[in-house]
Amino acid sequence: MKLLIDSGNSRLKWAILNAKGQLSIFVVDNQEVTQNYLFAEWSTYPPPEQVLIASVATHTLVSVLLNALDKIWPGVQISLLKSQALAYGVINCYEQADKLGVDRWLALIAAHHYYAGASCIVDCGTAITVDVITAGGVHKGGLISPGIALMKKALAVETANLFYKNSAYPIGLATVTESAIYNGTLYAGLGLIERVLTQLSPDTQLILTGGDAALIAAQLSTPFIIDTELVFKGLSIIAKHSNVSASN
Repeated sequence: MKLLIDSGNSRLKWAILNAKGQLSIFVVDNQEVTQNYLFAEWSTYPPPEQVLIASVATHTLVSVLLNALDKIWPGVQISLLKSQALAYGVINCYEQADKLGVDRWLALIAAHHYYAGASCIVDCGTAITVDVITAGGVHKGGLISPGIALMKKALAVETANLFYKNSAYPIGLATVTESAIYNGTLYAGLGLIERVLTQLSPDTQLILTGGDAALIAAQLSTPFIIDTELVFKGLSIIAKHSNVSASN
């Protein structure tokens, strides 16, 4: 088996990739991640053939991961992935290829591999990221915006009388402040996506991933695909190649 790790801004996710190519995925908030926690979770697994890590988290958290892996399986093969200029049929349009978030790079690889035609990939997570890829695998560029929860938290931090509350409210114009924040931040995310789609060919498919994908999808008037395993599918594609060319 191979251990695939997606270390994000808010959550740590990992997956066991078995010999049949099947994934078993686990998720935990970053605040809970310690070496002891990881040791308790991972030491029950047999030694993996390989560990692949895709991280946009802090260096501190990456160090926790690496130290835990070394403690559990000394000498295990670890690949800390980074974005490339060209790999797996995808051309990265960033001037400095490795500056593209590795989670976005993996999503591009997966979308190109699993979905025919041009795609607009929207990761609805801590940040909302948008990436467009042609049917031929050419990355056309992307956008980054605060995610819905991050927008709410920014209002709470930067204003005197607005507070963060993670509750749902009826959709539409609001008559209480909490509902106004809920709908305002949701509409901001929707507006970003809908604006991008107006600039793309009508046959471009919209692929949503990330923790808020279902929330945003429920309010979209355009066809969409939800694939919350997109990053892990990208990791799986790399893992299936014997030479992991995207590693450090």
